[in-house]
Amino acid sequence: MSIATSEDTQPRELHVADTHDLIRVQGARVNNLKEVSVEIPKRRLTVFTGVSGSGKSSLVFGTIAAESQRMINETYSAFVQGFMPTQSRPDVDVLEGLTTAIIVDQERMGSNPRSTVGTVTDANAMLRIVFSRLGQPHIGSSQAFSFNVASVSGAGAITIERGGEKVKERRSFSITGGMCPRCEGVGSVTDLDLTQLYDDSKSLDEGALTVPGYNAGGWNMRLYKESGFFDATKPIRDFTKSELHDFLYKEPVRMKIAGINMTYEGLIPRIQKSMLSKDKESMQPHIRAFVDRAVTYTTCPDCQGTRLNEGARSSKIRGLSIADVCAMQISDLAEWVRDFDDPSVAPLIETLQLTLDSFVGIGLGYLSLERPSGTLSGGEAQRTKMIRHLESSLTDITYVFDEPTIGLHPHDIQRMNTLLLQLRDKGNTVLVVEHKPETIAIADHIVDLGPRAGTGGGTVCFEGTVDGLRASGTLTGRHFDDRAALKETVRAPNGTLDVRGATMHNLQNVDVDIPLGVLVVVTGVSGSGKSSLIHGSVSAGEGVVTIDQGAIRGSRRSNPATYTGLLEPIRKAFAKANGVKPALFSSNSEGACPTCNGAGVIYTDLAMMAPVSTICEECEGKRFQASVLEYKLGGRDISEVLAMSVTEAEEFFSAGDARTPAAHAILHRLVDVGLGYLSLGQPLPTLSGGERQRLKLASQMGEKGDVYVLDEPTTGLHLADVEHLLGLLDRLVGSGKSVIVIEHHQAVMAHADWIIDIGPGAGHDGGKIVFEGTPADLVADRSTLTGEYLAAYVGG
Repeated sequence: MSIATSEDTQPRELHVADTHDLIRVQGARVNNLKEVSVEIPKRRLTVFTGVSGSGKSSLVFGTIAAESQRMINETYSAFVQGFMPTQSRPDVDVLEGLTTAIIVDQERMGSNPRSTVGTVTDANAMLRIVFSRLGQPHIGSSQAFSFNVASVSGAGAITIERGGEKVKERRSFSITGGMCPRCEGVGSVTDLDLTQLYDDSKSLDEGALTVPGYNAGGWNMRLYKESGFFDATKPIRDFTKSELHDFLYKEPVRMKIAGINMTYEGLIPRIQKSMLSKDKESMQPHIRAFVDRAVTYTTCPDCQGTRLNEGARSSKIRGLSIADVCAMQISDLAEWVRDFDDPSVAPLIETLQLTLDSFVGIGLGYLSLERPSGTLSGGEAQRTKMIRHLESSLTDITYVFDEPTIGLHPHDIQRMNTLLLQLRDKGNTVLVVEHKPETIAIADHIVDLGPRAGTGGGTVCFEGTVDGLRASGTLTGRHFDDRAALKETVRAPNGTLDVRGATMHNLQNVDVDIPLGVLVVVTGVSGSGKSSLIHGSVSAGEGVVTIDQGAIRGSRRSNPATYTGLLEPIRKAFAKANGVKPALFSSNSEGACPTCNGAGVIYTDLAMMAPVSTICEECEGKRFQASVLEYKLGGRDISEVLAMSVTEAEEFFSAGDARTPAAHAILHRLVDVGLGYLSLGQPLPTLSGGERQRLKLASQMGEKGDVYVLDEPTTGLHLADVEHLLGLLDRLVGSGKSVIVIEHHQAVMAHADWIIDIGPGAGHDGGKIVFEGTPADLVADRSTLTGEYLAAYVGG
């Protein structure tokens, strides 16, 4: 048996002795899976391939990982389970040989303002202990260096037993924390624009308040109007100094309003607690719009954004405070820590060193520990989570990865492959959903699903080795060795977009002329400064349409049909065919099922337990009233149309009595960007980053902008779909647009008219233009990492 190490990326030979060495799946029917049965070898690296929507995630995440986590949750007490989400068993006949599953996905780490790269990996906790022992002057325990612990002192009564009797004693206490008192450890302070909170020419009775949720007759308004601290009939501009203070800043006071106990406090602290303490992405659109309008965030003047009080910043090791070292690039911090030789912290330093070296090894050495975790991209978040597991002493775990190469330069993909193999070689089962051939090539075992997406997928097309995949004739096998050729001729630009003195983040006073009227690809290793250059200097320009992978604003009721405007012509077509109002065919309007209000599910709040959602029994999840479903268009009701895939719907709305040119045009654009497998009614929150970007692209292809900026549009694309994307980019340029693409995929680089390569490294080792020119010149030059990998890709 050959075993791959970090230096040897050849797959292992498989010798599976019995079923104890297998994860057996029989009859899986989750989502589009069609009675799928597979046997996955344990303690091996298995890669799941197939076009987007073929069923890979349904098998790996929705079946195997979901059942593992459900079974683990059932081992907890009923009390503990009460705090966990309720999980139903996946729709599968047999699942055997499961081990504990750890999902390492691309979900953002949330926008908790107190969460940083250092806190989520425990590197910050280890540094705090080091500073509490070695920092001079000595200021206390590790919590004295924590920006999440406030300094508090006071006194209180405690009960103790003395001489067999319980007596109360009053004792003083003191907690020394590192939190900056001004910003409360967040690093920034908020300023509220008072003109956005109220119209001071009006009284409260006249509706002076313009804050969402403070409507006439509502409890919030009654609380302020009936508090007695000021005259609700008097214009706010006429308030006395005392009245204005009570209105805006008064400390919490208990009172009764209409016989109900309520707490009154000033408007500003009330808004800060109810709105500003929440993640903006979780806010309702009208609340988020208010916050964007009324609030400005500035660096805390007391701690200069370090989050720490003066005491924590005063204690230093070798001239540096904990704030200084957390601000360092991690690759530099790793070298600083390497010089420690104090035996009192030797074991701790060894563990910290391993963590920091893991960051560097995984291609994240350009980050700093103070970086807010909510600002990491999906790929950066996934790799940061991976660091938690690299030095774990656990074995025989099933690690599940969702496209771990997303956002990685070809050079960094090799590093990721090494880490996946290290996890396997510790005796773990590694399951990877992936499109990149470089990662598929290191697999011990491959499961290829398809043959197509949606209803055209959900079957196992191939199981076996890499060589077997190549010879299999499946879509993945046929395209596995695809290599794009360099363009023989490139387009000539019709102008330039000049960038001068760009210094955002790590950019080092960059000057660059970006050609217009052509396809420009901006590349470089992860963290080199690509996004800083384009999003910082180009995206905000007039006539620029920027299409990224960020979250799409909308509720769980939103779907591709509502987001793209497709639902409007569909509703009108149904209304015209049946002689009724279009509003009947909206699940958010008159046609909604009255039981679930058009959601299709009933959400039940169980107090301290997690909310539970169940399919609405009235409409059976169809979201519409039964009477609405009696109206047909082309023989289908509205719920059946929304259940169609984009490809099905395009055909449906181009033929017969369902012909609707406006709907067909939108559907054609969705197919054009590779989203033909999505269903029209699929909730937006379930889309991946790549799917979100392509959905935005489809909806904005008709925009009037002259310059299109795309951020890694190949994310989540199967090998067979990359060529389709290149055709789409060519059509955009052919229509007179300038297209700028931030991308790592060599096929897109080879197809470019002009390449701008940023580097040479990441963080402070990057931020420079290291090459400008055609792809052919980059291959011939081979002076950069990108040039070397592109030359190898095209066989140059």
